[in-house]
Order: sequence, then C-alpha cells, then structure tokens
Amino acid sequence: MKKSIHKTTIVLSLITLLIISCEDFVEVDAPVDKLTVTSVFGNDETARSAMQGIYNELFRTATFCGGNNSVTALAGLSAKEIFTLNEASDQVSLEYQENEIQPNNTANLSLWSSAYNVIYMCNSLLEGVLASEQISEEVGDQLEGEAKFIRAFTYFQLVNLYGEVPLILSTDYRINAQMSRTAIEEVYTQIVSDLEKAVGLLTDEYFDSERTNVNRFVAEALLARVYLFQQEWSLAEIHSSNVINQSAHYELLMQLDQVFLMNSRESIWQISPAGRGNIFTNTYDGWLFVSPVPRLALTNEYANSFEDIDKRKNYWIGYSQDREAYYPFKYKDGQSFNNITEYSMVLRLAEQYLIRAEARARQGNLSGGISDIDKIKERAGLDLLSETNPEIDQASLIEEIFGERKKELFTEWGHRWFDLKRTEKASEILGTGNPLWQDTDVLYPIPEQERMKNTNLGQNNGY
Repeated sequence: MKKSIHKTTIVLSLITLLIISCEDFVEVDAPVDKLTVTSVFGNDETARSAMQGIYNELFRTATFCGGNNSVTALAGLSAKEIFTLNEASDQVSLEYQENEIQPNNTANLSLWSSAYNVIYMCNSLLEGVLASEQISEEVGDQLEGEAKFIRAFTYFQLVNLYGEVPLILSTDYRINAQMSRTAIEEVYTQIVSDLEKAVGLLTDEYFDSERTNVNRFVAEALLARVYLFQQEWSLAEIHSSNVINQSAHYELLMQLDQVFLMNSRESIWQISPAGRGNIFTNTYDGWLFVSPVPRLALTNEYANSFEDIDKRKNYWIGYSQDREAYYPFKYKDGQSFNNITEYSMVLRLAEQYLIRAEARARQGNLSGGISDIDKIKERAGLDLLSETNPEIDQASLIEEIFGERKKELFTEWGHRWFDLKRTEKASEILGTGNPLWQDTDVLYPIPEQERMKNTNLGQNNGY
C-alpha cells in the first residue's frame, strides 16, 4: 500500500454524501462537512468501518439491491425472463419489458446514478486509504482490494448495460461533471486492472466469516467472468478453477433450497439486507417476487423451458393461483422482521462451473466442458451428457452450456440479458415476433437528465 507524504482533505461520500433509497434516486447537494484523513482513517477500526459503510450502502442502492430498479429486475425484463404484473400502471417497467426505454425513464436514471454514487464512494475510500499514514499496511491493502473490486464490479454492470460510459477514478467533481464517455475497451482494461490488483491485495478469508465481505476468491470469480466476456478463454478457465478448487470455502449444494441462505457454502459474495437499517430483514429480491404484493412474475416461456424432472423447476419456480402466474422462488422470504435468513446472492459457485465449462469447450477441451456441465445437470436431477451424448460436438456442447446458464442463473443480475448480448443473439431471440425490437435496443439510453447536466455525454444510437 502506497502512502502519501501529505495529508489531504477527503470527502467521505459514504457518510456525508449519499443516502439513497433502493427504489428512488434523490439528487442531493454536495456535502458541507468534510472529514479529514486523520479523523476517518486515523486507525484500522475507523477505516474498516468506512468500508462497512459502503457494503451497507449497496443494499440501499438501486443498482445492487435487487429491487424494482436493480440490474436483476430491469435486465430481467429486457431479456423476457420476467414481466410486470401491473402493466396498466407500471409504465416504467413496461418500457423495459417492451424494449422501448425512453431516455427520461426514472428507473434508468436511478440505475445509472446509483452506480456512479457507488463508484464515488469507492474512489473516496481509495483516496483516503492511500493518503493515510495511521492505518496498518495490512488493513490498508485489504481495504484497497475491497474498494477496487466493488468499483470494478460496478463498471462491469455499467459497460454491459450502456456500452461506453465515463470512466471516473477520482472524487474531483469539477472534472467528473464534464467527463465524456470512455471506449468500452478502456473501461474493461480498468476493470481487469482493478481486479488483478484486488487479487494480489486481498486475503483468502472473509472478515468476521461473513460472505458479504470481499476476499481474494470473490475478485477471482469476477475476473473469471470478465475474461469470459472478453473471450480470453484460457484466463477464464484459470481463474474459475482457482475458485472451484477452494473446497474449504465453497461447494455446490445439492439441496437447492439452501443455496440462497445467508452465508451458504455455495455463495462467493452476497449483500446483506441488514444494510437497509430498519426492522425489515428480507431481501429485496424476495420482496419483488414472493411478497404478499409482488411486482414482477416469471414469463410462461421461461417457466415452461424446464423439464418436469428438473429440480430447479420444483424448488426455484412457484405458481400463484391468485395471480395466475409463475414466479421466481429462489428466495423464499418475501417479508420478514428482525430475522435474517437470506442474503442477496451476487456471485456463486455454480456460475464458476458454467464459466469453466464454456471456456474449456471454446478451447476444444470437450471432455472437460462435459465434466463441468454435468456437475450442474447432476444437481438438477437431469441426465448427464457423459452418459447420454459423450461424443457431442463443440457447437452443440456450447449450446448445452448456454441452455444450462439460462436455467441456472435466471433472475440473477441480468445474466440472460448479458449472455444474449455477448453472443450477439439478442436480436435473433428477442426480435422474433416483436415488431418493436431494434438492434440498437441491446444498449440502454444514457439518461436524459444526466446529458442535460453534462453536455459532453453522447447518446447511444436509436434514442
């Protein structure tokens, strides 16, 4: 950890700048009070508390929280995984469902703004840690790694939702307010740089044994995904293998109703609803789908794509007679008080098997790909490829892997939407029978409200 020889004044955004509802973005003025490096990063304990403040904020932030304006909800609507149960009144969600998003859509503004608020918090903490001479090198390294991971994860969401986005790496609002959009390749370069740095700085253990904190394998898990998206197959395989091999930390749980519980052994990183700061202790994911008054439901096409023998259909999909609709049932708790049983899942081991399966198949290691995809099929109670089709060709194996990604990762962080885009199949699949679809719909519009404040922000084609 490098330490500045001078003390600078750092605006600690997580304490003084941002109090954001998961469902509503409220623009606030710049903070009046500024906290110095000495007061905020004066010792290991207060520095660690500052990082915990960021973790707590994630559950209150639209992008991360799993609620109406989250990546899970909005990208799920775009990918036709889910649909709004209130089409007559929920115009905001309907625009995503119909792939007709208007630049002034309030959910779109919330998604964009809350992501940049998290980035600002990370930049603020990084500046404070690097400038402090009071915290230990061990704690400083750990906090730097955690903040760089969260910044990288946030930029990964932004670049896959919007394409070119401003790459903001400081807290200088005078520069940030006029930033133009950055090339996708450059954003990915920063994401990889942050994650590789995080892997080198973070420890193997979770702080206080809570999987809501970031350790080295959390960073490696995301790095494996990033390399997959960049078609760096060998690197994706290396990093996913590094995570899969950590049997002391992780295992693929055979009981599907245990996967999304707090600190489950399949989880790599989760977000705790304790960050909400009130008596409600269910996840927003649960509230969205299984609360007494749910907002979204699973499409019939998605529900019917599962074989009857597939355990995921029985454990992760429910049917409501009242609503006459299927609903995601990965989270069982839609409304609870003072009793946390589930954390919001962000990264889990099943995805790492799917990443490695695809990376191996792309490199021609078909037996390795079959072995990994069979781990997922076996858990789901399906016939194994190694028994039913061991001589499967490469193209067919990759299709099998994508079929399992669709069934395993539905309504989790926009996986289906991102997969359709990175494989250039969005128009083929989502455009069929949809006269409103345009090829440019693969990117969300830059919020009009942000472009009015910053004239250097261009707009995506089609808006």
